[in-house]
Amino acid sequence: MGVVAGIERHQKLAQIEQLRSKVRRLEQKPGVGAELATHEALGGVVQLRAGGTYAADSLSLAMLLLAGPSGAGEWTAVVGVEDFGAEAAAEAGVDLERTILVPRPKDSWLEATAALVDVVTLVLVRPTGRVTPGVAEKIGARLRTRGAALVALGEWPRADVRLRATEPRWVGLGNGDGHLRARRMVVEAVRGTAPPRRTALWFPAEDGGMRRVLEPVKGIAELRKQESA
Repeated sequence: MGVVAGIERHQKLAQIEQLRSKVRRLEQKPGVGAELATHEALGGVVQLRAGGTYAADSLSLAMLLLAGPSGAGEWTAVVGVEDFGAEAAAEAGVDLERTILVPRPKDSWLEATAALVDVVTLVLVRPTGRVTPGVAEKIGARLRTRGAALVALGEWPRADVRLRATEPRWVGLGNGDGHLRARRMVVEAVRGTAPPRRTALWFPAEDGGMRRVLEPVKGIAELRKQESA
C-alpha cells in the first residue's frame, strides 16, 4: 500500500505542477501596445496590438485575425460564434487546442468576454444586439489592463481598426464548365480618418491555404476589363 500511495501522491503532484505551469503561461501576457503576431497575409495592412480593438465584417476575415496570435502559441477565445467552423479555422492557422469556445453565451456574452480577456491574448466575439459606446469603453479599459486584444465580428464602437473584405471574385468557372478553384478578395483596413490600407488575397487559394496576391491591387472593374481584352 505504501508504494501505491507513493505513486498516487507523485501523480497528483505532477498534475498540480502541470496546472501551475498552465496558469503561469496564461499570466505571461504582452504589455499594452506590444505587437501581437499577425497573419502574414495581412502584413502591411494591419498590426495587432495588445489593448487594441478590431472590427471585421466577415467570419473568414475574423478567423484570419485570430490565426496570427493563435498560430504563434497564444491562447485565444471565441464567444457567441455558433457557426465557427473548426476545419476552416484550422486551415486558416488557428490552433484549436489553445482555443476556448463559448458558442452560445446568449445574454451573458459580455460577462463571458470580460472573463476571458483576463486569461487569453485575443478574444473573437460576436455581440448579441447593439454595443453601446459605454460598454465598448469598459471592455477597452479591461483590454488595456490585461494586455489582451479583441476582434468583434460586426460593428464595435470606436474600434481602433475596421477591416472589411471587398470585391470577392471566384476563379475556375468557364462558360458552363469547370469548378471553383480559388477566391480573390481585397481586404481594406481603416484606422481613424487615415486613408484605408488595401491588399489582395487568395482566400482560399487553389491549394486550400491563403496568401497575398503578388500583383498590385486592382478593382473588380479593372480586372474584368483586363480579362475581356
